[in-house]
Amino acid sequence: MLTIIADSNIAHLHDYFNEQTLNHPIQVISMAGRDITADALQQYQPDVLLIRSVTQIDAKLLDTNQSVKFIGSATIGTDHVNEGYVSLRGMRFANAAGCSKHSVAQYVMSAILQLRPEYWVSNTSQSDKPVKLGIIGLGNIGSTLARYALDLGWEVLGYDPFQSASVINNASVEKVLAQSDVISLHVPLTLTGHSELPTYHMIDADALAKMPSTTMLINTSRGAVVSEADLLADLNQNPERQVVLDVFENEPTVSAELLDKLTLATPHIAGYTLEGKLRGTQMIFDTFVRSYGEKGADILSIKETDLMADLLPDNPYQWQQLKANPQKLAEFYDIKADDRQLRGSVNEQAGAVLGTDFDALRKNYTLRREWLFY
Repeated sequence: MLTIIADSNIAHLHDYFNEQTLNHPIQVISMAGRDITADALQQYQPDVLLIRSVTQIDAKLLDTNQSVKFIGSATIGTDHVNEGYVSLRGMRFANAAGCSKHSVAQYVMSAILQLRPEYWVSNTSQSDKPVKLGIIGLGNIGSTLARYALDLGWEVLGYDPFQSASVINNASVEKVLAQSDVISLHVPLTLTGHSELPTYHMIDADALAKMPSTTMLINTSRGAVVSEADLLADLNQNPERQVVLDVFENEPTVSAELLDKLTLATPHIAGYTLEGKLRGTQMIFDTFVRSYGEKGADILSIKETDLMADLLPDNPYQWQQLKANPQKLAEFYDIKADDRQLRGSVNEQAGAVLGTDFDALRKNYTLRREWLFY
């Protein structure tokens, strides 16, 4: 019997991880990601953990546990996992790199084009100059966002010190801050002492001072990449600045004071499309199956299986169709509806969106569809 503890927010969890697909007796215990604790591991003694970004994988969780052999995170990011510790313990770890890159890129494009619809015509004779989109971090998501921007005729100013120079990795961080019309952040959260170039509070008072007040700032990466105290001070000085946040420094709690100053705010759902989440589950399922095969454990006598085609309904949403009919943007994704939901969840007594309400918005979120891009 294989025992699996899984975050209940993992899409189609039971369609993938069941006795029929795995051809083996299993027990799947699903719970909220923040409830996956050392006590839960002690109680259930799982062989497998399936998580999302709200579960911290570190010594605090695993030091007293001897049962876990495989950890799968249905997310692009890995900064919630101490990979060095996991490797030292001899556990196999896998994430779903790239699973929601189009979902997040489309969220960013929706935010920009809802707030500045004139940017649709940046590549036509109606516009004097191309839109300059600054992208900090050119991994799976940042590089995908660049493709959408270039397809609209925008100019990309990209900065990623860990990537080779390229058509999109073409600017210093100072140039991105000073010259962009919009800046979108796509970096992991790294801390001083743990990284040569830490991203914690990389957008602080100094960085904000280098940005023109007309520059829009979008953060879909990790909340603490932006100093919220410095951002609040900047917005008090520059109320015309448009800021879109999907992640927050003190998440899952969101200050009402900050929320009042933001142009758009959503509850960490930029990657929440049916395709993106299904792809994440498919990817950790495949790695899980391979992991047991590679280790010679005669447990699973199956091969990787693509269940996505069977689980996905027809998709009518196409990027080229949207380009031809920009007025349909809200039909493709109405980001303002998600903004209203978050603002409507403020607890007036607490002066904040409480963590339980923030998590409930994510848990009960109606997954969007990913636009077909080609």
